[in-house]
Amino acid sequence: MGRMAARTFTLRSGRVVGLTGFGDADAERLVIFCHPAPGASGFDPDPDASTTSRAHVVSLDRPGYGSSDPWPHGTWPSITQAADDIAEYVRSVVLAESVIGVSRPRTVGIVGWSAGGRVALAFAARHPQLVDRVAIVGTPAPNEAVPWIDPQLQAISDQLGALAPDEAIDRLSGMLQGQADAVRAATQPDEVPVEFIGLGAVDEQALARRGVRDRLGRMLMDAFRQGARGVAADILSYTARPWGFDPAEVKAKTLIVSGQADALAGVAHGSWYQRALPDAELEVVPGVGHLAIVPAWDRLLTHLAPAEVTR
Repeated sequence: MGRMAARTFTLRSGRVVGLTGFGDADAERLVIFCHPAPGASGFDPDPDASTTSRAHVVSLDRPGYGSSDPWPHGTWPSITQAADDIAEYVRSVVLAESVIGVSRPRTVGIVGWSAGGRVALAFAARHPQLVDRVAIVGTPAPNEAVPWIDPQLQAISDQLGALAPDEAIDRLSGMLQGQADAVRAATQPDEVPVEFIGLGAVDEQALARRGVRDRLGRMLMDAFRQGARGVAADILSYTARPWGFDPAEVKAKTLIVSGQADALAGVAHGSWYQRALPDAELEVVPGVGHLAIVPAWDRLLTHLAPAEVTR
C-alpha cells in the first residue's frame, strides 16, 4: 500500500516521525512542506519544479499518519505541538550538519497545503528565529471568521471536545472509517478516491497532469496506513480545540495562494489571512480549486527559496 516515508526521526520524547525529502538534496536552502488532512509526507506537487528549484524540500508525517507514531495516550492533538515537532527536527538538522562542517542558511522556508497551512503558520509564530518565508495554499480560515464547517459537524466536534482525547479520537475514527476503507480497497494509487481532500470538478485539469493522481493516491494510501486515527486527530486539532497561536504573531514574509474556484477554502479565506498576517500577499490561481498547489508549486518554491536568503 503506497510508499512509506523515506526515513524516520526520533523526537526527544521518543515519539517517531516519518519524513520524506525531495527536490535538490544538495541545495543549501531547506523548505518544509506540511501536508493536508488526510495526508502524508510523500506527496511532491510538481517533481519537475522541485528538481529545478534551489530547495531541499522535507515533509513530515503528522502523528498517526504514514510512518509517524500516533499522539501519546491522554494527549490532545495539537497544531502547535505538530509545529514544535518540526522545529525540533530543523534544529537537529542544523546542529548535525554544523558538526560535519555543512553551513546552511540559519532560517528555512515553510509551506502548508490546506490543514497543513495552520501548522506552517504555527511554526512561524512560535519559532520566528527559524523561518523567514512562509506560504499557505487553500488553508481554511477560522470557522468563526469565515464559516466553512457544516454546523452539524461543528456541533459533533464541540461534543467530542468535551471528552477525554482518546475517546474523542476513537469516536471520530469510527465516523471516518468509511474513508479509510475506501482508500484501502484500492489496489492501485490511481484508483484511490481523491475527493476526501476537497477536490472538485474544477480540479480535473490539474489532476490530469502527468503523475498527479498517482502521487495523490500514494499519499492517501500512506495517510490511512494506520487507519483513520491520523485524520481524526488532525481534524480534532483544529475543530475541537483552540488553535493555540495567533496569526498576527507570524512576522515572516508570507505568500497566500487561493484557487479561484476552491469550494473548500476559496478567496474569502485567503483574504482573511491577508488581513490577519502582518506581511502577506495574496495570489489567486484562476480556473482551479483546492488543488491549486500543483500549478502554483513553482511559484511557491520561488517565494520560499529565493536567490538571496538570509544567512
